[in-house]
Amino acid sequence: MFRLNLLLLLAVVLCAMAVVTSQHHARKLFQALEAEQDKARQLDIEYGQLQIEMSTWATHPRLEKIARERLRMVMPAPVAAKGVR
Repeated sequence: MFRLNLLLLLAVVLCAMAVVTSQHHARKLFQALEAEQDKARQLDIEYGQLQIEMSTWATHPRLEKIARERLRMVMPAPVAAKGVR
């Protein structure tokens, strides 16, 4: 009877240790998940900011200004259409 009680006690202790270990592992995984979700949120914010910046850099007046100043481009003079009635 003593051996059976000792065996059952050992089984209970092992089960308790397994529960504690699995809970600790689950908490660590949850912390890692939250950290990755925070990173994903930050990347989403940065992506939105970059999209706004890109749309600002690609506006027509800005491109025209760069074409005139840096590339020294000018608008061609309008050509009168010949033979059109």
